[in-house]
Amino acid sequence: MNFLRGVMGGQQPSGVQQSGTQTIQKLCDRVASATLLDDRRDAVRALKSLSKKYRLDVATQAMDHLINVLQTDRSDSEIIGYALDTLYNIMSNDADETDENQQITPDDLGVQFSETFIKQQDNITLLLSLLEEFDFHVRWPGIKLLTTLLKHQGTQVQQIVLVSPMGVSRLMDLLDDSREVIRNDGLLLLQQLTKSNAAIQKIVAFENAFERLLDIITEEGNSDGGIVVEDCLLLIQSLLKHNNSNQNFFKEGSYIQRMKPWFEVGDDNSGWSAQKVTNLHLMLQLVRVLVSPVNPPGATSSCQRSMFQCDLLQQLCIILMATGVPADILTETINTVSEVIRGSQVNQDYFASVNAPSNPPRPAIVVLLMSMVNERQPFVLRCAVLYCFQCFLYKNQSGQREIVATLLPSTIDANALSAGQLLCGGLFSTDSLSNWCAAVALAHALLENATQKEQLLRVQLATSIGNPPVSLLQQCTNILSQGSKVQTKVGLLMLLCTWLTNCPIAVTHFLHNAANVPFLTAQISENLGEEEHLVQGLCALLLGICIYYNDNSLENNTKDKLKQLIVKRIGKENFTEKLGFITKHEFYSKAAQKPQPIFSSPDYMLFDHEFTKLVKELEVVITKAIYKSSEEDKKEEEVKKSLEQHDNIVSRYKNIIREQDMKIEELKQTVAALQATNEQNQSTMSLQLGQIQQHKDQYNLLKVQLGKDNHSSQNSTTQMNGFQPEEVSRLKEEIEELKKQHDILQGELSQKNVLIESMQQSQVDSQTDEMTGVSEKSAELQKELEMLRSQLHIQSAEINRLQAERMELLQKTEISGSLSASFDPSVNSQSNTEMEHKVAELLKEIAGLKEELKNQSEEKSSLKQQLDTAQSTAAILQDENQQLKQELSESKKEQDDLLVLLADQDQKIFGLKKKLKELGEPVEDEDDLESGDAGDEDDLDDDDDDDENVRDEDD
Repeated sequence: MNFLRGVMGGQQPSGVQQSGTQTIQKLCDRVASATLLDDRRDAVRALKSLSKKYRLDVATQAMDHLINVLQTDRSDSEIIGYALDTLYNIMSNDADETDENQQITPDDLGVQFSETFIKQQDNITLLLSLLEEFDFHVRWPGIKLLTTLLKHQGTQVQQIVLVSPMGVSRLMDLLDDSREVIRNDGLLLLQQLTKSNAAIQKIVAFENAFERLLDIITEEGNSDGGIVVEDCLLLIQSLLKHNNSNQNFFKEGSYIQRMKPWFEVGDDNSGWSAQKVTNLHLMLQLVRVLVSPVNPPGATSSCQRSMFQCDLLQQLCIILMATGVPADILTETINTVSEVIRGSQVNQDYFASVNAPSNPPRPAIVVLLMSMVNERQPFVLRCAVLYCFQCFLYKNQSGQREIVATLLPSTIDANALSAGQLLCGGLFSTDSLSNWCAAVALAHALLENATQKEQLLRVQLATSIGNPPVSLLQQCTNILSQGSKVQTKVGLLMLLCTWLTNCPIAVTHFLHNAANVPFLTAQISENLGEEEHLVQGLCALLLGICIYYNDNSLENNTKDKLKQLIVKRIGKENFTEKLGFITKHEFYSKAAQKPQPIFSSPDYMLFDHEFTKLVKELEVVITKAIYKSSEEDKKEEEVKKSLEQHDNIVSRYKNIIREQDMKIEELKQTVAALQATNEQNQSTMSLQLGQIQQHKDQYNLLKVQLGKDNHSSQNSTTQMNGFQPEEVSRLKEEIEELKKQHDILQGELSQKNVLIESMQQSQVDSQTDEMTGVSEKSAELQKELEMLRSQLHIQSAEINRLQAERMELLQKTEISGSLSASFDPSVNSQSNTEMEHKVAELLKEIAGLKEELKNQSEEKSSLKQQLDTAQSTAAILQDENQQLKQELSESKKEQDDLLVLLADQDQKIFGLKKKLKELGEPVEDEDDLESGDAGDEDDLDDDDDDDENVRDEDD
């Protein structure tokens, strides 16, 4: 400041102080020409102090110098801060002091200076780079300057930031600054940056903006937070509004679930601060942005579903039924709940089950309708309740049925206040606004629901004591003819038009009253004031509906007679003109824009959104119907009948096709199940074949080893005389026992083979019967069955071969026994002692063989258990063939067991042959017996005959 005093405090010779303009000129010269950084810094600081009072002069003379300082003196944060503050002061419209001599308003100055600054796009890029500086005196004025530029030249600055490398990312980093002032002003900057720019909104959203903003809201205390929460909510709303991509990203990121704690306001609702009301109001608006009716239907329904699943709707209903909630918050909550349930069946059903905490409990719908028909309630609240009721009935036929049922005589409860009673009370109230709201609400209970339109014809009303009851339809027309207010007439006419549309029975009931048609023609033909033009148009619409949906069941009011009446009393052109009064009304287009009824005053409450869509559909068809001749009507009726017949035929074929599609789908599932079962069977069979091959390899290996042992024993063993008869007899007994076991196993094997063949045959038959509807797959299954059968034959042949080898070994054993029995023990008595010694050794070896046989039996049991475990994991066949497949699997297991037993017996026989050879008994080789037994290997019965022959030879 000493520098500034030196510049401005000098006395001219004339004693007059230098003017501000001259001072600013000198300061600008000093900034441009001074070589010392301190001098330039002092000059910029002086310009900053003058920038508010002499805004125009500083801007015109110093802006270029200040921009040059930003470019050349970046190493000194202090001078950069002064330059940014000066630029902010000359562009901002919030200056404390204004130049008294300026002829331009401050707003225009800020816009002009901002436009001058951004002419060079490098200036914005330079400003973005300066925001990377962490120094508070640089970052904070830079944020304020960029925010001001966005306010004045938002679109241009947005485009520059958008093309600047990492421009948006640099600004997003401001949210992570630990200094609250920087963070809070960064929020304001991002609000201006994302305004009406979908591209920047997407970039900001994908820079994790939602996560950061929700964290800030949570840290600040949700709805109890300060203005920072408000700024965060405004920024989130700016990112989501009219941006379907960000809305989907918000939902997919599970951020809807994080909104539920916002509405946990607690039981004590007294003392709501103004900031809390503002925050909660913005939170409710944010929910409405996600479920707005203008969003794509798929996105809206997805958000509605998420809000129900995370209990957000339940929390809103708690606020709705709570006490002590401010009126504006309650109104906005009703509007929010309305759009959350609109068109969502699950949410609508839940809302129907909500009860108010009263004694006795009453449904929330009844409590809300009580407020709607109460003229002492605020107007905006009554509009919100009407919107909630409309959203509850939107595409909700079950809800429409429940509302109409409360009006029917069979369901009316005299002790309980129902929605139907409240609607009737409002319909015939002295308050015209209640009349209009009740009529529109009841019309929404009938929209696109012909059944409920017919049911409502049953409603009877007791007008006064002693008089007979009248129908609801007649009572509405009676009120119309009594000269009520315009708002009441409009509401009742909209109800009647909705009721009679696409309901010939209701049209017949309406025309049955002889006074209705003359009343309508009189209203249309009269020359009334402009305030009655809308009523005339609605009367013309109602009369046109009576013509278009007339089934000619009343002779006096057929289509032709009503047309002739219009021609005589009104005139076609006049009728068409009056019908056009509806769409030409000033409030029609406003109501057609949004479903929510928003009116600045109760007097403007005339049109309903859904009714405007109905008028748009009916106006053209009614105009055509009026100008059609009777012959054209007849042709149209014939065309309608033919179209109905065609539709019936098409619907019938659609049903047939639907049934066939269901059957095809079932057959596809069955084929898929069979294919899966077949694959499992194939895998199981391949596993079993592998195990059989493994057993074969083991058997062949033992056979080779046994052959080598026999060959060596024949070369080394000498002829032994004097073999003990007791030992030979004992061996023969063991051989006989093995023969008996073999016979038993052969019998069981033959029974299993017969059972397998019968099961295969029954399986083929059952599969043939079952797969009639899927002929394409039956051939494949038959091939697979043939493959299984061939594999079973191969296994049977293998079993027969093993049995034949076993019989050869038995015959060899018998021959050895007979030869040993024919020896005379007295021939070589001198070798008895040696023989006894060898017999003792033989007995010891036999005991060892028995122990080895026991171990092999245990191994066989273990293998059997493993095989059973492997087979139990096979998948179950289709339901009809399950038992047959299971028995087939068991048979295969038993065959494997038989193979293992046969292998064990062969091992034992070979062991006995070896011992006989060691004892000196001659034993013939296998090749000598093969020629004699080659013809006996085909079936099991021949094997049994061979066994008997062997026994005869023994005898």
